[in-house]
Amino acid sequence: MFRIILFLVLIALAALGATWVADQTGTIVMSWDVWRVETTLPAFALGLGLLVVAVLLVWSIVRGLWQAPRRIRRARRERRNRRGRDAITRGLLAIGHGDAAAARTHARVARRLVSHEPLTLLLHAQSAQLDGDADRAQRAFRAMAERADTRLLGLRGLFIEAQRADDPQAAVAIAEEALKVSPSSIWASQAALGFRCARGDWTGALAILDKNVAAGLIDKALYRRQRGVLLTARALELEKSDRDASRNTVMEAVKYAPTLIPAVVLASKYLSEGNQMRRAMRIIETAWLAQPHPDLADAYAHVMPGDSARERLARVETLAENASGHPESAMAIARAAIDASEFARAREVLEPLIAAPTQRVAMLMAEIEHNEHGDSGRARAWTLRAVRALHDPVWTADGYVSDHWRPVSPVTGRLDAFQWQAPLAALPSSRPALVEAEFSDQIASDAPRFEALPAASQSAARDGDGATVAIESSSPETAAMSAEAATSTTFRTQSDLDKAGASDIPAVIAIVRAPDDPGVDDNPQNDGFTEENPQVARQAGGLRGLLSRRGS
Repeated sequence: MFRIILFLVLIALAALGATWVADQTGTIVMSWDVWRVETTLPAFALGLGLLVVAVLLVWSIVRGLWQAPRRIRRARRERRNRRGRDAITRGLLAIGHGDAAAARTHARVARRLVSHEPLTLLLHAQSAQLDGDADRAQRAFRAMAERADTRLLGLRGLFIEAQRADDPQAAVAIAEEALKVSPSSIWASQAALGFRCARGDWTGALAILDKNVAAGLIDKALYRRQRGVLLTARALELEKSDRDASRNTVMEAVKYAPTLIPAVVLASKYLSEGNQMRRAMRIIETAWLAQPHPDLADAYAHVMPGDSARERLARVETLAENASGHPESAMAIARAAIDASEFARAREVLEPLIAAPTQRVAMLMAEIEHNEHGDSGRARAWTLRAVRALHDPVWTADGYVSDHWRPVSPVTGRLDAFQWQAPLAALPSSRPALVEAEFSDQIASDAPRFEALPAASQSAARDGDGATVAIESSSPETAAMSAEAATSTTFRTQSDLDKAGASDIPAVIAIVRAPDDPGVDDNPQNDGFTEENPQVARQAGGLRGLLSRRGS
C-alpha cells in the first residue's frame, strides 16, 4: 500500500514539473564557434532527456561486452557447483539407503566438480566406510582434520575408525585432541571419560567430569551422581592400600550420592569402626528407603560389632519396617532370624514368598528345614527347587551380570551402568505348571524315602502310586545325584504318562542330569549361583556341607 501511494505521488510530481516546464516562455540559445542553436525550454528539456537515455544505453552495451567473459566464467562455475551439490545430495541419499555403488559414483563426481566443499570430503569418507575401505576413509578424515572448518568432524571420523580397528590408544588420543579443539564436544568428553574409567584413572575421570559440568554438557543432578560413582570406585580401590584416603573419599561420595549402595556400605563400615554407629545407621536407612538391598541389610545388622544374633534380628526388623512388604525386607529378617535360631519367625516372613520363590528364598527355606528339624530330605527338595527357581535381582549392565557392583559397564564403558535388577533369566519360565506342583507336593508331603539298595543293584523302582523312589545311596554325593535324577523324572506331564503307558517307563533310571539341569554341584564355582548371586552361593555351599556331613 505504501509503495502504491509513493508511486502515485511521484507521478503527480512529474506531471506538475512537466506542466511547469511547458508553461515557461522565452528561448534558450547555445553558441559554439560557428554553431548556434536556439530553442524553447520544453524542447531543450526533451532533447536533454533523450541524450541522457542514449548515453546510458551506449554505456550499458559497452560495459556488458567488457564483462561478458567474467560472467561466462561465473556461470560455468555456478553450473559446476550446482552439479556438484546435486551429486553430494544424491550421494548422501545413496549412503542413507545403503547403495554403495551409487554413493561411490556420486562421490567421484562431487570430488571432480566441487573438491573444495567440506561435504565432498564427508561423502568420500562415508562412501569408503560403506565399501569397507578403511584406508580410503582414514585418508578422507585426515584431510578433513587438516582443515579448520572440518577439523572436529575429521577427528570424530578418525576416532570411529580407530575404534573399528580396535586401537584404544589411538582412539583416546584422538578424543583428547578433539577436547582441545572443542571442550564442549559431547562425544569426545564421553569417550575420554570412558577410557579413563576403563584404565582406573579415577582422578583423570573426575577432572573430565568437572570440565563437562563447567561446559554445561551435563546437569547438576547427573554430575553429583557420576561424581559419587567415581569417588566410590576410587575408595574401593584404596580400601586395602590407604584406608585413611579411602575413608575420606567414600564419605565425600556419600555426600554426592547418598543412595549409592556400595558407597553407603563402605562408609557405614568405616563409621562403625570409628564408633559412629548412629550416623552409619542413618545413611543405611536413607539408602534402604531408596532401594532395599541385601548388602545394606547385612551392614545394618553388623553395624555394632559384638552384638548377639537376637540383637541383630531386632535391628534388622527395625530397618525392614522402612520398606515393609518388600521381598528384600522379608529375606533380611529371615536371614537374621535363622542366625538367631528363630525359625518360626523366619518361616512367618517367608510365607508370602513361598508360592513363587526365588533362588534365595528357596535356599533360606532349605536352611530352615535342615537347621530346625535336621530334615535332610526337605532341605534337599528345597535345594533342588532353588536350581529351577527364578533368579534374584543382581548387578546387571547392558546384559552383563556381575556378582559385585562396578563403576562402568564392561560392554559399553558407560559410567554408572550397573543397576540392581532381575536379569532376563529371572523372567517367568514356560515350564508346565505340573513341574512346580510336583515340587510343592514333594515339599508339603513327607520327605522322600531314599532306600539303600545293594551295590550291585542300579535300578530305581516306583510303587503302585509312584510315591516312593528307591535308588542306590552308597554315599552322600551319590544320594544327592540320585535325588536330582529322581526329581528330573517328574518333568513329564501326567497326560504324557497316560499316553505312553507303563511299558514306556524305563526299568532303570540312569543317575544323570537333565540337559537343562545344572544340578547341585559339589564345586561352588559350578553351582549356578556364584556369579549372579553370592548370597545364594554362600547358602548353597554351607547347606551342602551340612548335608554331606549328615549323610556321612
